[in-house]
Order: sequence, then structure tokens, then C-alpha cells
Amino acid sequence: MKDKSAINLRKSMGRGSIEHETRVSEHEGDIMTLANKDVISVPPSTTIIEVAEVMVNHKFRRLPVTDPGSEKLLGIVTAMDILNFLGGGDKFNIVEEKYNDNFLAAINESVREIMTREVRFMTNKDSINDCIDLMLETDIGALPIVDEDNKVIGIITERDFTLAMAGVLTDELVENYMTTNVITTTPGTPIEGVSKIMVRNKLRRVPIMGKAMEDTAAHGETEELEGIVTSNDVLKFLGDNKLFSKMESNSGVEILDTKISEIMAENVTTVEPLTRLGDLCEIFREKDIGGVPVVKNGELLGILTESDILKAIRK
Repeated sequence: MKDKSAINLRKSMGRGSIEHETRVSEHEGDIMTLANKDVISVPPSTTIIEVAEVMVNHKFRRLPVTDPGSEKLLGIVTAMDILNFLGGGDKFNIVEEKYNDNFLAAINESVREIMTREVRFMTNKDSINDCIDLMLETDIGALPIVDEDNKVIGIITERDFTLAMAGVLTDELVENYMTTNVITTTPGTPIEGVSKIMVRNKLRRVPIMGKAMEDTAAHGETEELEGIVTSNDVLKFLGDNKLFSKMESNSGVEILDTKISEIMAENVTTVEPLTRLGDLCEIFREKDIGGVPVVKNGELLGILTESDILKAIRK
């Protein structure tokens, strides 16, 4: 993190004099000043459907898995793990092979079957800079924080950094940090299909594009932004008890074939490319979202997420 960004981050956290904090951060960890210490974790015996419900209720994208007695870190389960399980990747084998496509039985499997065991984590001795470096190096959006006994004492996420930058990044513009090669899909894509898109490309949200009115005098047939679907939308759909009461069989085909037009958000918050990143962080806070399509004159130009904010902080 360059001096300017480092100073702005500490100022935004109200951590005292700049000179003092700069010296302190060179010698001891300051990660706990930004981390969430009220951590919700689950034991490995928790079912997949229960984990999905916890994530949706608390708007989390990941949960540490801990030993119920010692509270030591055993693994982590993410929304991407559950999407993988839903047909996005190899974890779907649990449904197909172990449970012979009995979806209702499979979602009551324990989370230990899909959690990541080799967990990247931080300690309470690490610095904010250490955390940003590891997040960018590994493309991980959240890191549990453990003490000397490997007990979980906090968690730090990209969102923590993003909210700390609200109103601070005043010189940086969206157009300089957005992803321009945007992966999109259409309203008719089934949930299994969008799960594959997210898992294979490590995406937490996918813009939904539909055909706009044909303009033969100008550009012919064009596309327009109709909505957006996030990993949380899929989890919310999975955790809807009404869904299972309507199932005519135990097969997952009924669920996985559901079109994402049924679960996507249609009122999409968008920004223009000349929006300042500090203002965008304010929008993230107000709307409680983690990414926005970048649009100008009705054309989708890119997408910007909390991961991009992290890159801006470090640059």
C-alpha cells in the first residue's frame, strides 16, 4: 500500500496520529483494528442447507468451520463451495454419485464434505498490509484470524476495506479499475448453468443481458442490462423452504433447471465510468452490495467489485 493510501486507510479508521500509526504498523500487527471480532462459525456436522440459511440470514459469503469444543479452525465453507455442489463443479458428484441424484438427501449432508480444509488465515500479529498482500496474491475475499492456539478470534474481508475507503479514494475513478471483459448470461440460463459460470470464473455476480429493441437504422439488434444474479441469490433460493414443498420428486433436476430470471434482481444499481471510487464505496455501504455494473448511455462497459477496490488501495 502506498503511503497515501495507507495514511487514508488509518485516518478513515480513526486510529490516532498518522505518524504514530505508521511507526506502529512497521513493528506489530494492526489487523484487529479493522477485523470483525464477532465471528459466526459452524461445526463440521452442520448440514449444507443449514450453512446456506446462515449465510443468507447474515449476508455472509463464507463461514469458518471450527471444532465445537476448542473453537480451533478446521476449515472454511464459502458460497462458491455451495454453488460448486449445486452443479457448478466437481462437488456435484456428492448429489449424483453418493446420493444417486437425491437432492433432498444431499443438501442434508454435513458441511465437512464440501468445506476447504487447507485454509489461508491471518494471525492477530499480522498487519493490514500483510492481509491485503495475501488477499491479492491468492484471490481470496476473506481471511479468518486466529490466535496462537489456532482459535478463531476474528475475520477480515474485502468489504471491511471497502467500507473503510468510503469517501477516501477521491482521485481514483471507476473506469481505471473496472473489469471490462464482463462475463454475462441471459434470463433463460438455468441455475446449474449460472453456478458453473460463477465457479469456473470465480465470480460472485453475473449481469443478465436481454435483447433490446431492434434499431435497424443504427446498430441492429443490441443487448441491454435486465438484471443481475449473485451467489447469495442462489443460496437464498436454495434455502427457501417453499421450494422443497413444491418438488414432485427428490431429484435436483427440478431445482437446477429453474431459470435465473426467477431469482435475479431486476432493479440493478449501476454507476458511470467517471464515478470516484470513494463515492462508489459509499454506494456499496448504502445499498449493502459488493459490486456494480458500469454503464454509460445504456451500454454495459464493465463491472467493479470489492476486489477491485482492494487493488486500488494497494496500488
